[in-house]
Amino acid sequence: MTDLMKPDQAGGEATVTIVAPKDRKGRARRIRGIRPPWWIYGMLVAVVLASLFPLYFSFLIGSGDSSTLRDPNRSWIPLGNFFANAAAVVNDPNVNFWRALWNSVWTSTIIAVAVVVFSTLAGWAFSKLRFPGSKGLLAFVVATMAVPQQLGVVPLYVMFAEFGWTGKAGAIIVPMLASAFGVFWMTQYLRQAVPDELIEAARMDGASMIRTFWTVGMTAARPAAAMLFLFTFVQAWNNFFWPFIVLDRQDPTLPVSLALLQSNHFVDYSLVLAGVVLATLPLLALFAFAGKQLVSGIMAGAVKG
Repeated sequence: MTDLMKPDQAGGEATVTIVAPKDRKGRARRIRGIRPPWWIYGMLVAVVLASLFPLYFSFLIGSGDSSTLRDPNRSWIPLGNFFANAAAVVNDPNVNFWRALWNSVWTSTIIAVAVVVFSTLAGWAFSKLRFPGSKGLLAFVVATMAVPQQLGVVPLYVMFAEFGWTGKAGAIIVPMLASAFGVFWMTQYLRQAVPDELIEAARMDGASMIRTFWTVGMTAARPAAAMLFLFTFVQAWNNFFWPFIVLDRQDPTLPVSLALLQSNHFVDYSLVLAGVVLATLPLLALFAFAGKQLVSGIMAGAVKG
């Protein structure tokens, strides 16, 4: 675009006229980037439909009966048995749904909060503090993400058995209090989001390192911390492998509790998938409540401002 300065005839301020650039034929070219083309919206719609299809299919089977999944001529319109199946899941004495739901809520919340706090502290140290071996230690932390969780099951179980923690919620909270991905994510984000000059200004004003971290680092890291909290909460909520091993069947988390629905010789998939939909509803409510923070965290981490 071209800016043309025209002086005011009355001697006032000059006015600015914005002229769009023209092509060789003299026609004004449309400024690109104002509105995406139609195929972008088509791709977004396709991604949304593909993401919602598993949940809809679970609701479809959960609204039927025991023969709905095996029926080759089943309708793609939900039937009217979902609330009856959901009530059967909730009232099943072997499932203990409400106890499992409460266990999943408070353990996932504690894990997510701890991961955010420890990852932000570690990310601040790796990104803004200078100490010997920081790069090597960060590389070691990142390298631990390549170690499969299954390799640590036996020593973890032996250790918690010696502590007397098997069957207790602490056995699933303690191993997940810190996250290598969280440390890496917060390190990269704080390195880009917080300029060193801002830290030097805070130190010159007499702020201690802890005060600088709390007032400067935590304020800048809030969008990324919200995104990390959401992803960690979802990961802890859906964790099945380790809780299935270490917890008792009388006091499980929700994924372990729903697994008891298919422990018999005959599996009623209408009940199982109705339970899956019930277990997904709290996550949908969480994303609906904190969706703006998630989007702002992703955008803030993707755009260097």
